[in-house]
Amino acid sequence: MSLDLKRAVAQPITSVDALVDVFREAEKPRAEHRLGIEHEKFVYPKAVAKPVPYEGPSGIGALLEKMAAGGGYTPFRETPDSPVIALQRGMETVSLEPGGQLELSGSPFFTAREAHAENLRHLAEAKAAGDSLGLQLVALGYRPFGTTADIPWMPKTRYKVMRRTLPERGRLALNMMLNTSTGQASYDWADEEDCVRKTVLVARLAPLMVALYANSPLVEGKPSGWMTFRSRVWEEVDPTRCGYLPAFFDGSFSYRAYVEWALDAPLLFLRRRGEYLHPKLSFRQLLKEGFEGQPADMGDWTDHLSTLFPEVRLKKVIEVRGADCVSAEMTGALGALWRGLLYDRTALEEGERLLPKLSFTEHQAFHQTARQQGLAGRLGQQELHRLTAEMVAIARRGLERLDPRDAPLLEPLARVAASGRSPAQAVLDAWEKDPRPEALLSRFTL
Repeated sequence: MSLDLKRAVAQPITSVDALVDVFREAEKPRAEHRLGIEHEKFVYPKAVAKPVPYEGPSGIGALLEKMAAGGGYTPFRETPDSPVIALQRGMETVSLEPGGQLELSGSPFFTAREAHAENLRHLAEAKAAGDSLGLQLVALGYRPFGTTADIPWMPKTRYKVMRRTLPERGRLALNMMLNTSTGQASYDWADEEDCVRKTVLVARLAPLMVALYANSPLVEGKPSGWMTFRSRVWEEVDPTRCGYLPAFFDGSFSYRAYVEWALDAPLLFLRRRGEYLHPKLSFRQLLKEGFEGQPADMGDWTDHLSTLFPEVRLKKVIEVRGADCVSAEMTGALGALWRGLLYDRTALEEGERLLPKLSFTEHQAFHQTARQQGLAGRLGQQELHRLTAEMVAIARRGLERLDPRDAPLLEPLARVAASGRSPAQAVLDAWEKDPRPEALLSRFTL
């Protein structure tokens, strides 16, 4: 995702084949395959359950300044006179989601333990800076208290235009932007066949991961009826750019299938003249008609790919997107889980055999069960917690063949799966014991 208002001169797009080639050019030899993790989290004052604005002596801006001063980061501003909206250090980026969620976009590593160690360093820096400002980091997938009207917006131009455009597409778009936090992991592929197998496997197993990482059962101070309301929100953001592609389940997925799906999604914005504009066009229309006399170019396509939000997303990497924000240990395990499943060929084959082949409609029902019931749900007669335990076991065996030193990272997932209780159940237990907002938030700090 670009941080900048400016856009470099990019090559005009001459054909759909050129868009397909973007994915072909991302192919890497298997020996070079790496992974990365992203970890969003909420920031709250220690004393009150009130969202933190950007401004002020204990605001999000002050938190970024503290982190920059102590961690050797380079602050990033959209213009020389605008506020700091991100920090950069090497390949690490600390950025802000629209409601002030603090996100680490980590460096690519060969091992999950390296990615986990980087995230732990980041959390230590963020916590130290937050402590000095009376702020705490909270690991939940959805804000358990308040409404979107209560959340201050961060001063990023991209979010201003998305604030206008996304609500046109779905009733809960603002809830997604302001009230959700997630953990994500990214992976490489060798060729189109490898990309297809990995992407389809992630899509098919995603509901198990959703149940395993479900950590957002409360909405506006009471149980929502969903183990992961964060995942539920995505149903009503934009059906043209979210969820699953039917091609994941009917054997037709390919680079071109993803491109054709992406072409029909409407533009959320178009960067021109140092501004974010909002032409009422799909990317297919932009490709055919251009805009203000200028053809679509590869920079536009890169921007567009970053505004698509399926459960598994293709850019220059495969992004796994279905986990709620959880503890640092479980976030580190996310990187290990998919490394074991995707990078070991035997594990990939075992993963492909774990579940019955479902149609698109059947899979959507499976996903709904996972987000609503978590590990207590079933797929037919099979209990999700048992299927999830086997998924984790397959990943462990894969890591033991690939790199045994990554395998211990999966222990938190094995414990959760064996318990049959999604993390959300601990949130509900804590709320029943003491429903005070301040008490609950302090219980789930990082």
